[in-house]
Amino acid sequence: MPHPVLEQVTARIVARSARTRSAYLARTEARAGDKVERAHLSCTNLAHGVAAMPDEAKIRLKVEERPNLAIVSAYNDMLSAHQPYLHFPAWIKQAALEAGGTAQFAGGVPAMCDGVTQGMEGMELSLFSRDVIAMATAVALSHQMFDGALYLGICDKIVPGLVMGALTFGHLPAVFVPGGPMPTGLPNEEKARVRQLYAQGKIGRDALLEAESRSYHGPGTCTFYGTANSNQMLMEIMGLHLPGTAFINPGTELREAVTRECARHALTLTHKGARYTPISKVLDERAFVNGIVGLLATGGSTNHTMHLIAMARAAGILLTWDDFDELSAVVPLLARVYPNGEADINGFQAAGGMAVIVRSLLARDLLNNDVTTVVGTGLEDYTREPALRDGKLTWIDGPDDTLDPGIVRGKGEPFAPDGGIKVLDGNLGRAVIKTSAVKREHQVVEAPARVFLRQDDLLAAFKRGELERDFVAVLPWQGPAACGMPELHKLTPTLTVLQNQGFHVALVTDGRMSGASGKVPAAIHVCPEALKGGAIGKIRDGDMVRVDAPAGVLTVLVPDEEWAARTIEVPDLNGYRHGIGRELFGNFRRHVTTAEAGACSLFDEEGTADETAASAGEPLAADAKGRETAAG
Repeated sequence: MPHPVLEQVTARIVARSARTRSAYLARTEARAGDKVERAHLSCTNLAHGVAAMPDEAKIRLKVEERPNLAIVSAYNDMLSAHQPYLHFPAWIKQAALEAGGTAQFAGGVPAMCDGVTQGMEGMELSLFSRDVIAMATAVALSHQMFDGALYLGICDKIVPGLVMGALTFGHLPAVFVPGGPMPTGLPNEEKARVRQLYAQGKIGRDALLEAESRSYHGPGTCTFYGTANSNQMLMEIMGLHLPGTAFINPGTELREAVTRECARHALTLTHKGARYTPISKVLDERAFVNGIVGLLATGGSTNHTMHLIAMARAAGILLTWDDFDELSAVVPLLARVYPNGEADINGFQAAGGMAVIVRSLLARDLLNNDVTTVVGTGLEDYTREPALRDGKLTWIDGPDDTLDPGIVRGKGEPFAPDGGIKVLDGNLGRAVIKTSAVKREHQVVEAPARVFLRQDDLLAAFKRGELERDFVAVLPWQGPAACGMPELHKLTPTLTVLQNQGFHVALVTDGRMSGASGKVPAAIHVCPEALKGGAIGKIRDGDMVRVDAPAGVLTVLVPDEEWAARTIEVPDLNGYRHGIGRELFGNFRRHVTTAEAGACSLFDEEGTADETAASAGEPLAADAKGRETAAG
């Protein structure tokens, strides 16, 4: 029997989502047919779609009987994680032909690297790139040539964007194809030490660059457990990967073998295959709850308190932070991967990885096991992992228990009795905090506020010697409507230095801290954000602020009368509006929802498509300046 809290949360989500989910399924099921998609095209349409294909594939596509797969890829060779995708389309096309189908490269989607844009203006486009990727995915699939799709993406906003786009074609089967992490480089603790030395001015840029280059040194995902690797965990535990494929290194025979198998397997999921399995059937309420459980059990990225919500809304499912919080109280922490421990993702994989995590959660009745995945029913398949035996790909049972209890816990005692993410509430609004890497003695901070407009203002104050004391760093005006909600990970080394010196420090912001949230308590994603009237915009230097993770409290200790009388003074935000492409994202900033509603510009706060009156069919009128507006 499922754990009672798991059962209660799942049932509550089902009830909350009844209207939007049923509407989504009705639309999706109406598009499912008994013919290949391209059979609906005219001869002229189809001729355009097959003109550039090799002869063998062209013959099959003209026959209109065999299934055709779309390849949607986030390949570029600047991102280390996505560079291996260069070779995947050729493997996929060949495997599909050998299996009796075809595959076409349907389209590419943009892929930003938060590691490159960290602390730079480009980071202000990062979160919104997720919604652009969702739209680009829809454009790639819009030709109605495809009976299923393979999605090639790994990193931060890319997988959530691909999922959101895929769900708008919910009648099509979907298999997500990982690329794998780069081999282990400089140990993570050493990398963190070097960053802190640089923040203190004790080493130069040349030494910092050398350490960073030894950490990020080749093709593959960054090896710490940030958003990219959290994405891969989610695709496994939510049933969109072939089992055990998330963390196989690129450039290996096994990685090529499982990629080819993804193509063969995807053909079996189309309506012409052995088992029609559209993505709308895989990603239901139970699967999203499993995703939250996996995130909590592994100490995953705080970004997914937004991304999971946005992905779910694309499927008509309404998640809230309360769902995360309630599950966090009963889901134990089963992994210690940097920044929550010293090991990297390769160490996690070697210790048993996802097979041990899934087996342990199933044994604890903390996963919905009555789910549909791309390989069948239930999650027992995800306790298995791929292997090459005499050159042939097969799946074998994963470890029965952890091979390194310092990294992964299976049958034994967990690292902590609760999950790594909590919700904070109080007179400053609502926020999330990642506690899995924060020591108990640092989880409660009550100290005077220091308010900064930008990250660089805090770093400058540190260099002037003004921050060697207890304080709560407050950074409002970092929310999605204000500036696109950049990650503030640039602050981590400096705040860690101060905490290591014995000061009680914390961060409160309506911005993000990323999957690399570390040892300093950070109340992030504060809702409402300052630009939308959030109380975080009323904080002044010297106000006593309390961040209490165990109690779930985020509050400012100012007399009620004085607090009520305060107004919010909006600073000049024009610097966030122009340059580095920011002009093009004005509509995203204007239409974006709160962080708790997914920080999404494609769906409104209630989870429905953000349609204008015009798109709903209402007449347009012209205003005094001749612009079209909704009548009335």
